[in-house]
Amino acid sequence: MALTLLRGIRTQALFRANAGLFCTTRLSPLARFTTRVESVQTTNPKTAPKSIQQAAKEAAEQKMQGFEAVIGIETHVQLSTITKAFCSCPYDYGSQPNSTVCPTCMGHPGTLPVLNAKVVECAVKLALALNCEISMTSKFDRKQYFYPDLPKGYQISQFDIPIADKGYIDLDLPVEFGGGHRRFGVTRVHMEEDAGKLLHSESGNYSQVDLNRAGVPLLEIVSEPDMRTGIEAAEYGAEVQRLVRYLGVGNGNMQEGSLRCDVNVSVRPIGQSEFGTKVEIKNMNSFNEISRAIDYEISRQIHLHKESQADQIVQETRLWDESSQKTFTMRKKEGLADYRYFPEPDLAEVVLTSEYIDEIRNSLPELPEAKRRRYENMGLSMQDVIFLANDDNVAHFFDSTLEHGADAKLAANWIMGDMTAYLKDEKLSIHESKLTPLELSEMIASIKNGTISGKIAKEIADPGAIGAMVDKVLADNPKQLKQYRAGKTKLQGYFAGQVMKASKGKASPVLLNKILGEKLKGN
Repeated sequence: MALTLLRGIRTQALFRANAGLFCTTRLSPLARFTTRVESVQTTNPKTAPKSIQQAAKEAAEQKMQGFEAVIGIETHVQLSTITKAFCSCPYDYGSQPNSTVCPTCMGHPGTLPVLNAKVVECAVKLALALNCEISMTSKFDRKQYFYPDLPKGYQISQFDIPIADKGYIDLDLPVEFGGGHRRFGVTRVHMEEDAGKLLHSESGNYSQVDLNRAGVPLLEIVSEPDMRTGIEAAEYGAEVQRLVRYLGVGNGNMQEGSLRCDVNVSVRPIGQSEFGTKVEIKNMNSFNEISRAIDYEISRQIHLHKESQADQIVQETRLWDESSQKTFTMRKKEGLADYRYFPEPDLAEVVLTSEYIDEIRNSLPELPEAKRRRYENMGLSMQDVIFLANDDNVAHFFDSTLEHGADAKLAANWIMGDMTAYLKDEKLSIHESKLTPLELSEMIASIKNGTISGKIAKEIADPGAIGAMVDKVLADNPKQLKQYRAGKTKLQGYFAGQVMKASKGKASPVLLNKILGEKLKGN
């Protein structure tokens, strides 16, 4: 097992913050930078229209004009542990501000951190999934910097001896973006704690500090600068998210800040070995935003090079603004010397054993890359492979259907087509579907042997679902229901039509008429 200081049973919090918030002044408005926006046009109006993705890809390639981009990503993964990294406070997203804090995560003098062993376990899991080398002995360090939402004035992180390094991640680019297999290097994985959160007022005159997030465990994954386009970077981020969810170490929700990607972008003339000046981009809440932010920043830097203004590209942190589709200066980027790292004196080294690592390795599930290769060997198209392996729940449903004897291609078609469309319309996830893998396999078998047609298979044959629709139609049409029961029985066709409309034509006519007839009689 991991030889670390372990926290015992969670004790009652010694300190409870009141509902008040701490305040600090807000920074001055962001600087603005304007660049020319080029439109995407086809040279021949008679040619077949291109997809948006293909047009964007070609436009980005045209703008490169003798330059290439060099892109790396720092990904912060918030872990789904019950308590924080170094204290017994829970973290519940959306809780009342400053309601899940204690003297330790608020940085009060005299408090001591105690490492949560679950953080180490999650780190080893993710490091193994990223094909990293695990450090048998690693340590924590203090990263010094001042910011209003960092109560201690430093962050507990790992500097020169992280828990893992020298890994890589394999992925397949979507067919609509040109397809192809990619391998991107992973420099390191290290453990650290999160800072609090600033809540800016609408007026912009002040900011409030919520320390609920302070001390929440993070894993930072630093990639090698192996990516060259916004699409590659976005797909790298998406693959990290898939790994996090497959492993169950976090929910990977970007909207909640549970997965955050900071992108480093530089450009250089093609053939030049030295890197250009890198710029960090923050504030991207989706993978599409990551792709767009990188493409914009590449264009901005190339534009400055061509205008002989390359000296204006400085090492800085810029924010992506989704409304204007531009990046803006936030602050000048600190160097390593500014952080004044030194070993954390209040935490012992993290010492692992081979038995502990092997136990975790043997507990890992089948990961996305292995699943994609297995599906590819079944003869499925790359489009099918990527779709099915994208979500662990979808992959599990597909595999369960195959275990009941279903044909792989037919099962993939049904899951990707009619099932996905239905679940999207009903706002359901696949594990909430009333159709089970066994029922889907039996239905596919019935279609193959000619017992039923594909059209019949697509009908809703759930008596409960049809009955609920009938009840609603009757409740919404009391006048017509009264007329029917007074002898105007031809209105049954009207009611049946309303139910078919509600079901988008998918209700089984035989079952519908049976249920409707019973309900019209008052049964």
